[in-house]
Amino acid sequence: MSSCGCGNTPTTDDNGAVGAVGTAMPPGGEDLLDSGSSELVECRVMPGSVIEKTRAEAEGLFRDYEGNRYWFCCKGCGPRFDANPRKYANAS
Repeated sequence: MSSCGCGNTPTTDDNGAVGAVGTAMPPGGEDLLDSGSSELVECRVMPGSVIEKTRAEAEGLFRDYEGNRYWFCCKGCGPRFDANPRKYANAS
């Protein structure tokens, strides 16, 4: 599996399921998505990468699809989302 171009490389388990991204959270790091902040979201293309919504919007790192907004961790994720938006919109 290749990365989106941001330098993070996704990992997969024995069943091929995508897991945490390379160095998205260092050992002992705080899981910011559990902090309750609605300003932080996880990139749908590169799971494990946390994005601040306002920064992503300022940099154009988002797409609107079927009435929902999706934020990305880097410029490489937008084109990947565009190629198959349903795949990433349905990712949990």
